[in-house]
Amino acid sequence: MNFTKMHGLGNDFIVIEGENSLPNNASELALELCNRYFGIGADGLVYILPSSTADFRMRIINSDGTEAEQCGNAIRCVAKYVYDNGLTDKDSITIETLGAGVQQVQLNIVNGEVQTVRVDMGEPILNGLQIPTTIDANPVINQSIEVDGREFRFTAVSMGNPHCVIYVDDAAGFDLAQWGPKLEVHPLFPRKINVEFVTVRSRDYTDMRVWERGAGPTLACGTGACATVVSSVLNGYTDRTAVVSLKGGDLNIEWNEEDNHVYMTGPAANVFRGTL
Repeated sequence: MNFTKMHGLGNDFIVIEGENSLPNNASELALELCNRYFGIGADGLVYILPSSTADFRMRIINSDGTEAEQCGNAIRCVAKYVYDNGLTDKDSITIETLGAGVQQVQLNIVNGEVQTVRVDMGEPILNGLQIPTTIDANPVINQSIEVDGREFRFTAVSMGNPHCVIYVDDAAGFDLAQWGPKLEVHPLFPRKINVEFVTVRSRDYTDMRVWERGAGPTLACGTGACATVVSSVLNGYTDRTAVVSLKGGDLNIEWNEEDNHVYMTGPAANVFRGTL
C-alpha cells in the first residue's frame, strides 16, 4: 500500500488513494499505522475515494480507530494531494465529507503546486440538540459545565463535527491533558466533543489550543478554528474575520454575514511518501 504523509499546520495524516470504499479493517489500520512508536505516526488516516456527487470523497479515521465526520486540516491536505498528483487540473474542486456534505475548495497554486487552500466549510450548526449536546437551546452560549469540581463556561458549535469552545486566560499554557479528556466524554455530549481552549487577543486575533475527539492534543484543528470564530462572534469577542493562532501556525477564518458560510484559508504540506 502506497501512502503520503501530509500535515496542515502540524495536524498530520497518512493519506491513501482508495479504490471505491473504506477497507473493512480501516479502524485496525488506523490504530496500527497512526501509532507514533510502532507505526508511521499520525493524528489520523485519510482515504481519498471516488464520489457520485463531488470531484472526490474524503473519509477520516482518527488515531483511536473512530471515524471523524469532517476535518478542516485534512480537507486541505486532500485538495493539495489530488492537484499535485495530477488527479485533477482544476483550481476549484468539490470534496464530499461524511458530516458536512459536499464542500467547495479553492486552490492557490504557485509554480505548479498547491500552497494554500480556501475551503467553504458551510453553515455552522448552532442548535444544541443537532450539534449534538443534551441542551435544548439555539444557540448554546456561555453554558456551564463542571468536571472534577471545576466549572467552565462553553459555547457549542458544529462544523459537521461537534465543538465545545471555552475561553481561558492563557490558551497556550492551558493544561490540555488534564481537562481535555474529561470534557470530551462529558455526559452533555452524547457523541463526545472536540474541545477548544481560546484566549481572545483582539477583535481579529485569537489563540487556540485543542483537544480533538479521538486524537487527543493536536497542533491544529481546522473545524475547531472555524468553531472558535463563530463562538467568538456569538459572544461579541471578535469580528467575523479573524486569525486563529494554533500551536502549528495560523488559520484565516471568515464567517460571512451574507451567506452564513464559514471560510477557512490555510496551508497544506507534504512530508514524505512510503510503501507499506
